[in-house]
Amino acid sequence: MIPPAHAPAFLAAHGWDDARILPLAGDASFRRYFRVVDGERRAVLMDAPPPHEDPRPFIAVAEYLCEAGLNAPTILARDLERGLLLIEDFGDVRLRETVDAAPDRETAHYSGLTDLLIHLHAQPPMPGLPVHGLEQWLGEVMLFTDWYCPALDIAVDRDSFRAAWEAALTPVESDGLPRVTVLRDFHAENIMLVAGQDGIAHYGLLDFQDALVGHPAYDLASVLEDARRDVSPAVEAAMLARYRQATGRDIENAYWALAAQRNTRILGVFVRLWKRDNKPHYRQFQPRMWGLLERDLAHPALVPVRQWFDAHIPAAKRAEAWA
Repeated sequence: MIPPAHAPAFLAAHGWDDARILPLAGDASFRRYFRVVDGERRAVLMDAPPPHEDPRPFIAVAEYLCEAGLNAPTILARDLERGLLLIEDFGDVRLRETVDAAPDRETAHYSGLTDLLIHLHAQPPMPGLPVHGLEQWLGEVMLFTDWYCPALDIAVDRDSFRAAWEAALTPVESDGLPRVTVLRDFHAENIMLVAGQDGIAHYGLLDFQDALVGHPAYDLASVLEDARRDVSPAVEAAMLARYRQATGRDIENAYWALAAQRNTRILGVFVRLWKRDNKPHYRQFQPRMWGLLERDLAHPALVPVRQWFDAHIPAAKRAEAWA
């Protein structure tokens, strides 16, 4: 977490001459974040180094979200050639730790997040975003056979795996519900609690540069079946009911199917982060991912996929393998 050599000159050019640059966070990509401190002023420096990263999608989605009435960071300065952004600092109060420390507030916070999605889904989708539909869902889920299975010495038939998922996801693709802006990584570690803001503006959004146009159930599945913290089944059920009551959209079957798709993809992604990117700490989340996926597979909409897993992935190669 050493700042890029050109960061001080970038900051000086935008009025932050004497600022200190402090390590803040890294993530699953090549992006890194630093806190910039100049007296009472605070900002966040995003280092998104080319050619690995491109900050323009982050800028575009942030501007769309702000125009839609949501709380995304204001872009204070940019150097696209070197992949540097100076953005608004939402502070240090993150949803994940807040709810873990005060579980009695879980329902209130997840109600706010559900209302945030209800508001977002009432807006026209952001123009120009990639589509997230059946072909993309099927492509993503193959990360399980391409990374997870080889890592655990499981030989499987990719064609039958894809066919099982196609049977489960085709009804979701054709359910007729309007497509919306999907933030894609909408979960408790990407949501800040912003002081002085109420309602949905209390929730500061991060890590949305991979936004897509897709199914309205996807981000609910992302935040309620969180890879990094357990959300109680009672809260999950209440939020699905809250969304349905507010929108009139019955997303129940799609929710379970897309939750299963997402969790299967993540099982593969976390192995890839371990094996390819030398980030072994992601292995710690695999037992939770299996617990979530097993719940999803119990739903009637997932019968073809459940049958495939029962036939090909023994118990010893599931959560037990990561204990």
